[in-house]
Parts: sequence; structure tokens; C-alpha cells
Amino acid sequence: MKIACSTASFERALGEGSLTQLEWLDLCANELEIEGVVFEARHFPRTDDDYLAQLKKLSVDLGLTVAGLAADDLLAGRAAERIAQARALGAPLVAATAPPASEDPAAWGAFVEDARTAATEGKRQNVTVAVRNAPGTFCAGAADLKRLAKDVDSAWLRFAPDLAAFGALDALLGIVVKAVLAVHTLENVCAFATEGDPEAAAFARKLRRFRGFVLLERADDGAPRDAYHDALRRFRELRAAALDDTAALDAAGTPA
Repeated sequence: MKIACSTASFERALGEGSLTQLEWLDLCANELEIEGVVFEARHFPRTDDDYLAQLKKLSVDLGLTVAGLAADDLLAGRAAERIAQARALGAPLVAATAPPASEDPAAWGAFVEDARTAATEGKRQNVTVAVRNAPGTFCAGAADLKRLAKDVDSAWLRFAPDLAAFGALDALLGIVVKAVLAVHTLENVCAFATEGDPEAAAFARKLRRFRGFVLLERADDGAPRDAYHDALRRFRELRAAALDDTAALDAAGTPA
């Protein structure tokens, strides 16, 4: 399990202009010392090829892996555009939150068709589509994600599960096999940094064999930068403990 940061965690600074995406990349590498980054499409000041190439090149120079592109409008008719941007960035996936749930009987079918179109475009451009769950959307939990995967029936549709949005931790186990990005939302960064989070410890244990990126996304992006840094340090400790548990289980011959 590797750790990634999203521009969503610095939305206020990016919106105010006190931080640029290029400066954010330097911050991720030299201050936060994480392994990967996820770009939110809504934060791009421009999307021409030269600018996206500049972001990709600086990521390489800083030793950062571009873990993905986040673009909720991927499932609203912009699949080809967003997937092309992911390719330009060197991102292997585009993550999108499912649209708001609807009582209209035809709405689920339309959602499935949009997801199928995105998966087909992803296959054409060799970029995986990862759907995120969220309360109040068509994919509020694990059962909804599984239903979507069954209806779309494409290897190019995978999951980016957000633990905080699930009703129970155990629900995560059934979809880990199709997860290409895992998300843990820090609702209160300062509290997490000082007191910890029991759910995060359980999350780390359940994903101890997950080899992808875990996106630590802070909901309160107004918290001090040092607090986010401390939260990342604490999560690294949880990750190390989870890996130690795995090593102990392997040595004892116990299935994890």
C-alpha cells in the first residue's frame, strides 16, 4: 500500500492562488514525502498538451507517481476528453464519483450506459475507469458498486472505494479485488494527527495486501499544513503496523 495526495486536499489554497499545481507537486515530494499524486480535473488552470506535459515531467523529476486523475464529469459525457488528459499526464486511471441517485426507473440504466461508454473509451486509450462511492449517489456502498460492475461487465471498470462512505468496514472486503485506488477521508485532520482514528487502523489492516495507492484526502482543507503532515506520518505508522501483522501471519502460515 502506497500513499497518495490529491489536489482536493489543497483546494482552498489552489482556489485562492496562494498555491499553484507546480508548487503543490514540490510540496508533495519535499514536504509531505508521499509516493503518489492525484490531480483533480477541476483544478487545472489550463488543459493544453504543453501544460499537462509540464505536470507529468515535474512529477517524474520529483520522483512522484501520477496515481490518477479525478474527474466526476467523466460520467457526464466527457469520457473521451478526461481519459485523453489522463494519458497526457501518464495517469493509469480516471476516478469519478457516481452521480446523485434518482427515483426515476430509467436513471440507473442511463448511468450504466454512461459508465459503459467510459469503460469502452478507457479500453481504447488504455486507461482504467474507477468509480468512487459516496452517500446519496447511485453507488452509496459496496452492493451498488458490485451491481454496476455486473451491469457494465468490463475489465476496464474498477473501483476507488472510499472507506468513510461505507456503512460497515466489512463491506470493503467484497470489492478489494476490483479496487485500483483506495480512499480514506480525513474529516478532522488535527484530531487524526493527535488522537488517531480507529477506522483508519482497521482500514490499513484490511488493505495490508493491497498494492495500489491509498489516497488520504482531507475534508477540512483549512487545517494547518503541519497537521496534514502529521496525519500522513500517523497513517504511515498504521501502514507499518498492518504490514508487520501480515508478515507475522505469513510466518505462522495463517491466511490473512
